[in-house]
This record gives sequence, C-alpha cells and structure tokens, in this order.
Amino acid sequence: MGSPLLLLFAVFVFCAALVSSDVKIDDHGEFQVVKGANRRLMQYLDCGGLCKNRCSLHSRPNLCTRACGTCCVRCKCVPPGTSGNREECGSCYTDMTTHGNRTKCP
Repeated sequence: MGSPLLLLFAVFVFCAALVSSDVKIDDHGEFQVVKGANRRLMQYLDCGGLCKNRCSLHSRPNLCTRACGTCCVRCKCVPPGTSGNREECGSCYTDMTTHGNRTKCP
C-alpha cells in the first residue's frame, strides 16, 4: 500500500519539476520575452548600473544602492539624476516606505 503511493508521489514531483522548468527567457535588446504559461514582454533594466549612478553622490552610497536596487526591482524604474525626480517613476516609487515610515526609495 505504501510503495504505490510513494511511486505516485515521486511521479508527481518529477512532472511538477518539468513544468516549472519550461520557462525560457529570450533577450532582445532592451526587452525580454518570457515564454511559458505566463507569456509577457518585460522591459530589461540594469538596476545595478542605474542605482550606482543614482547613488554616486550620496553620503552613504552602499545603503543608497541597496535601497535603490530593491525599489528598481519592485517598481521597474529608477529616476534620472542623482537626487529628486522621484515622481517620474510613479506612485510605486514614491509611496514605498520603511518600517520606520520613512521613504525607502532614494
């Protein structure tokens, strides 16, 4: 009784692993095409490079870069320049706050 259930469970796990690994990402310049069950077109952002530029003049560049990276991944945007212009990324970027209720995104 136990071994057929174990075999059935093993087959289920194997099939689930095959289905989850079907997603393929094709890089086409500034856009990425995600193929699979959730086909979509996503804009490619170099969050590391954009945040490094954004935080270059900050008094605490490592802290700024870490916070900027989180905001970039979540909001898919980094404002131009080294400060200000936060409104250009929309409410996702401007409304994100820390646990202390301070603005998170630089």
